[in-house]
Amino acid sequence: MRKPKIIIALVFIAILLVILIQNTQVVTLQLLFWEISMSQILLTSFTLLIGLVSGYIVAKVLGTRRRNT
Repeated sequence: MRKPKIIIALVFIAILLVILIQNTQVVTLQLLFWEISMSQILLTSFTLLIGLVSGYIVAKVLGTRRRNT
């Protein structure tokens, strides 16, 4: 049963690497009154990391709430 999870994870990682490698141009991020120029590969990586961390935290908070009730 563990093999399908590994295959899905490897396919996801391969797709992510292709997306990152193809998006290397410099972009400008404007957030309120800040303006930051960075490579799109870094911006995509940071966005993915923030999404993974926030999803993990939400899953932990909701998971502990459901177990307690």
